[in-house]
Amino acid sequence: MVTVSKKNRGEWGSRVGFIMAAIGSAVGLGNIWRFPYTAASNGGGAFLIPYMVALLTAGIPILILEFGLGHKIRSSAPGVFRSLNKKWQAFGWWQTAISFAITVYYMVVIAWAMSYLKFAFTTGWGEDTKGFLFGTYLNLSDSPLHLGGLNLKVVIPLLIIWGINFIVLRMGIKGGIEKASKIFMPLLVLSLIAITVRGVTLPGAAKGLEYFFKPDFSRLADPKVWVAAYGQIFYSLSIAFGIMLAYSSYLPKDSDIVNNAFITGLGNCSFSILSGIGVFSILGYMAHTQGVEVSEVASAGVGLAFIVFPKAISALPGMNSLFGVTFFLSLLFAGISSSISLVETVLSAIIDNFGMERRKALNIVVLVGLCTSLIFATGAGLYILDIVDHYINNYGVAVAGLIEIILLSWFFNLESIREYVNPLSDFKIGKWWNFCLKFLTPAILGVMTVKNIIGDISSPYEGYSMNAIALYGGGFMLGTILLAVILPKFVKVNDKTETEKEV
Repeated sequence: MVTVSKKNRGEWGSRVGFIMAAIGSAVGLGNIWRFPYTAASNGGGAFLIPYMVALLTAGIPILILEFGLGHKIRSSAPGVFRSLNKKWQAFGWWQTAISFAITVYYMVVIAWAMSYLKFAFTTGWGEDTKGFLFGTYLNLSDSPLHLGGLNLKVVIPLLIIWGINFIVLRMGIKGGIEKASKIFMPLLVLSLIAITVRGVTLPGAAKGLEYFFKPDFSRLADPKVWVAAYGQIFYSLSIAFGIMLAYSSYLPKDSDIVNNAFITGLGNCSFSILSGIGVFSILGYMAHTQGVEVSEVASAGVGLAFIVFPKAISALPGMNSLFGVTFFLSLLFAGISSSISLVETVLSAIIDNFGMERRKALNIVVLVGLCTSLIFATGAGLYILDIVDHYINNYGVAVAGLIEIILLSWFFNLESIREYVNPLSDFKIGKWWNFCLKFLTPAILGVMTVKNIIGDISSPYEGYSMNAIALYGGGFMLGTILLAVILPKFVKVNDKTETEKEV
């Protein structure tokens, strides 16, 4: 048994530092490669209406809730939920385990971006960008169950990415995460602005922007569009898997909780829209040069970043290498800022609950995380990553979010958090906040969860075999649940040293 300790947890040096770190966590690869396609395929400009409604009724209310809880209780997810109800500690550990699961495959995608940054100097991906990604670079095997050995072209940048996280986190909250955020976030903004400016000046850019922004208001009557909007907000704000609870626990006692939540939420959405303008300007150019519709070149995820965009970069007139470097630098900055928050979530939980010295805890997290990441650096890595990402997001993050909202809205005095954050904040929140969290958000998350379950039952995800889905999707999900059940048994709370407050 280990006694809970909260000595020397660290604290943000400034409000700006916290805001940059929180936005840096929220702004990730999904803002660049998921949001634009989701918006364009769900009503274009009209999608921004349910998107903003989702932000104001789910995203920001949950941010206020998590900022308030983390700030008041001053602990990571397991400690926060334990202080509310001792039986809930396992749920806090489940959120932490989900963060760890996301970390180990997210690092690999950042490693791909680092490799492509090098390729961008010479457009080394050639003409067949799909063949280059799957064959030359990833050495993709013929099935998820055929690992095919480690791929050093992925392993080496993976080691570097874990190394960067190790160095930043070793320096602590103020000296490491805050300073890194003040470097990475301005660079990310500059990179995205450069991409957008270059994109909108290309022939055909207007065609892409029309596809992105042209409103189809008839789609607002489609419930699937609203579910997509709430899903995008939920997945892009780093909520419900322990990150914002950990980050807000390092805030000074007089911090403005509500304004911080609004700035973080609106900042994240601004990045998404800016990314959309840049992405669809380039896709419009591609469609223009190929004489096809934008819909024929538009895609999301790995395909957009590592197949479609390299092809577009190669076709750009003049200084295409510079544009390619800028694009993959933006992916790199977005990825690293998010990965730092993911690792810190796990790290803070271990430090808070096992009384471990920060550097020792960091050594363990990085070593275990790196070793686990290696399975995604094999010949089957892309398949495994795709399966794990689908099941962790749909049955980890989404379900954890639903459970969190139900627990805190229906089995806890939600009003006490509103009463806590309002005196600290210039902008006071009213009863609308309680309504959103108690009724609206859980209803939407419930629909999302049921929809995901029905979809996966009706047909196996992406046609993968049930053996592969059970092994990787089921295996990682089972792993997070086992950790949540086992870890609380090793934590002993001493009432004389426990400084958590009853909320």
